[in-house]
Amino acid sequence: MKHFIILIVFAIGFNAQAQNNKELLEHYQAYYKQMKSQSDIQGIINGLTHLNVLSPSVARQDTLAYIYMNEGKFIQAINTVGVDENSSDSDMAVEVKAMSLKALSQPKLAIPQFETLFKRTQNVALSYELAELYLQTQNLTEASKNVEYGLLHAQDNMGKKFYESQQPYQVPLKAAFLYLKGLIVFNENKETNIDLAVSYLEQALTMAPNFNLAFVSRQALLGQKPQPKTED
Repeated sequence: MKHFIILIVFAIGFNAQAQNNKELLEHYQAYYKQMKSQSDIQGIINGLTHLNVLSPSVARQDTLAYIYMNEGKFIQAINTVGVDENSSDSDMAVEVKAMSLKALSQPKLAIPQFETLFKRTQNVALSYELAELYLQTQNLTEASKNVEYGLLHAQDNMGKKFYESQQPYQVPLKAAFLYLKGLIVFNENKETNIDLAVSYLEQALTMAPNFNLAFVSRQALLGQKPQPKTED
């Protein structure tokens, strides 16, 4: 009889707990919906976090990480989805890993994620990211391969934004690839390739006279050329 009573109490407690979790889940579902309607980003993050604790979901986790990434909270984004390469990752999760690791100056970790994205959806925007990252890691062969892909497939109406100056600006994507090609050529041989590298930067500037990064790089390379000796 004593054991029977204990079982009844346990069953009642279990049902109460289940009911409580259901109510909490419904509450945070309503809370999350309300925060979305109010465009309250921190509220959305809080709602998704609670929902994921109460009812874990890969899709919900990926969405939370994506929001963190869009808010510039790259460490939180990575802590949410991790850095490992997983073939089962959604495109959203891979994008979060790639972009967040790049933003955190981890090019060697970011490259495999961008490669995965590129295999799933080949496009010139991804080839630019890869070319830039490979250049940073001095893998000039892979950097050049991605630049050539970009120059071959970039359309005239495609643009690339740059943010290094006080006023962000956009240039044709082909000009951006030519800029990278100039840097790659220079890094292949810094003593003999200055003129060739400058020629690619000048092509980029012809396409985009507002291309500040190409202009600054061109000036820097020209400044490295040996100056002719002047007679006394």
